[in-house]
Amino acid sequence: MKRSKFKWIVVDVFIMIIGVVAFIFTPNQAVANEKISAAVVAGFIQTFQEISSTYEAKTGVKVEVTFSSAGKLYSQIINGAPYDIFLSADKERPDLLFGKAFSEKPFIYAIGETVLWSSNKNFCSSDNWFSALKKDGVKKIAIANPETAVHGERAKKALQDVGLWDLIATKLVYAPDLAQVFQWATEGAVDAAFCSHAHAYTEKGKKGCYYEMKEAPDVVYSACVLKSSKNRELAHRFAAFLNSPEADKIKKKYGYKQTPNKH
Repeated sequence: MKRSKFKWIVVDVFIMIIGVVAFIFTPNQAVANEKISAAVVAGFIQTFQEISSTYEAKTGVKVEVTFSSAGKLYSQIINGAPYDIFLSADKERPDLLFGKAFSEKPFIYAIGETVLWSSNKNFCSSDNWFSALKKDGVKKIAIANPETAVHGERAKKALQDVGLWDLIATKLVYAPDLAQVFQWATEGAVDAAFCSHAHAYTEKGKKGCYYEMKEAPDVVYSACVLKSSKNRELAHRFAAFLNSPEADKIKKKYGYKQTPNKH
């Protein structure tokens, strides 16, 4: 009887040891199930997808993302949308969220530019972007809603500064965000479009041509971790990764300038 009892004790200890070893050498299921929810401005889609994929492969933390215009995402956040982190294409909206105690202190994660892009390479035969827009064959020009999309607002300001806003007003086709603008342009639904410089570095973007718009102010991309986040520690880790050397390398590939500060 004693020998039998001892035998089962040995078996139980052996099973326990196997369990501990399996726990140490098997990927942590808790980590595998961890995730954060990100609200990301539509002009940063391609770059963000690559950054988040790299982060997921590195950490096992899934990044669920909603892409839209900065204005729409801001509105969703102040109305209670359950995001963990907000990546905007301006400083104003993250600063407003911080001022209203919706978020932690914002940080800059990228600096981009607005360009005039077309799927028709013949469109880029003019000396500059405003001369190109004056061509008789240009009938439709896509622009993101200047009220909610930062690149749209920057394009509008540049058009006003060179005296073209009123002249081409009837040719403008408004999209809710920059993703829709670029889609229309790649499909040839419009003759040209005011896009993010990053679009020109994508596979589709390389098939067309673009003009730089020095008259359009730089687009300063700012982000913030939201105080309502239920995964704030994970959000902080991802925020730090946004300005890591790995993420900076990806941003550089898409034409973004170096950020002046780090998180």
